[in-house]
Amino acid sequence: METLLPGARLGVLGGGQLGRMFALAARRMGYAVGVYTDQPGSPATQVAERAVVGSYEDGDAIAAFAVGVDALTLEFENLAASAIAAAERVTRVRPGHLALHVTQHRSREKEFLSRCGLPVVPYVAVTSAAELEAAVTRFDSGCLVKTAGFGYDGKGQVALGRVPDAERLEAAAALVSAGPVVVERRLELAAELSVVAARAADGGFVPYLPVINSHVDQVLDVSSYPWAPQATAAGEGPRLGRLDDPTGGLLTPALLAAAVEATEAVFTGLEFVGLGCVEFFVAADGGLYVNEVAPRPHNSGHLTIEACATDQFEQQVRALCGLPLGSAAPLAPAAMANLLGDLWGGGELDWAAALREPGVRLHLYGKASARPGRKMGHLTALAPDGATALARVRRARSALAK
Repeated sequence: METLLPGARLGVLGGGQLGRMFALAARRMGYAVGVYTDQPGSPATQVAERAVVGSYEDGDAIAAFAVGVDALTLEFENLAASAIAAAERVTRVRPGHLALHVTQHRSREKEFLSRCGLPVVPYVAVTSAAELEAAVTRFDSGCLVKTAGFGYDGKGQVALGRVPDAERLEAAAALVSAGPVVVERRLELAAELSVVAARAADGGFVPYLPVINSHVDQVLDVSSYPWAPQATAAGEGPRLGRLDDPTGGLLTPALLAAAVEATEAVFTGLEFVGLGCVEFFVAADGGLYVNEVAPRPHNSGHLTIEACATDQFEQQVRALCGLPLGSAAPLAPAAMANLLGDLWGGGELDWAAALREPGVRLHLYGKASARPGRKMGHLTALAPDGATALARVRRARSALAK
């Protein structure tokens, strides 16, 4: 397929921070960028040459937008797969409608992962109140009830304990009354990992080393990338280097390599071309499970902007345009902390105090208003080792609101 060189017109569906950072990377590389969004003035439109406002369900409008670009990519998955299929008829779209169709619905995604022979948390697909009652009693360690489609950042999820209370059961019943859900066994977790990777049209696969993630209220809070630079031979991918393991030894080289191998299997099975991420659970007994697949850049991959030879957004541009994929080798251990709207509750933040911390970088997304749970930006810290990077980014975030 033709390589799109700088000067070509690239489009992104979605106007949030992921689209913004894609657009910044593309413009730095000499491409023109158009954004299709449902919100005027959204973060990506602030750095693009062209913006079109319309519904994400409007296949005709998306196809018309696609006519005006040489290639099109995604910044989030809550889009109609039929609209992506319509866009594919008029321009290059990466990833395509197959990846979107599978990954935007939890039941389809889990069925796909199981067919690939990949481990998933035991679950039951549920479509009625009676099925929900039976599914809840099946998991004596507790369970999570999750909407099958269009959920993110913990939205559309209810956690039920071993003996669920009436209020939570009512919330779970409300979810299933609104549409299909999946009920998953609740794991005792030791860690959560993510593997960001890119796959080229010729099948070439470039993974980043696994990121270790910590969540608060099911929203990503802090990510750690503890990998020191490692010498590699020509043509080799990044090697597993020194690791500051928060689990006390469960994150073995074999487990981390298995996560990378599973990510490649997912991308191959989806015929995925572009950049995406696979999320993993590491259970307290050392078991590794695929949690979710994101067909787009990932919040945990933001630290690659400072920490890797090629960041996830430049890699997204390269995969979209048919350019050679860049090196994902680590440059330094790093950590990232999300900045949610809750921080703004006490007024303006002390940015100078945060940036006095060595090795800290600030990224704000250009959102007009802060509200609890809304991702407003992030901090990244580099350090000689992963533990120091984590400490630095946490101190910097704490300093903001003092």
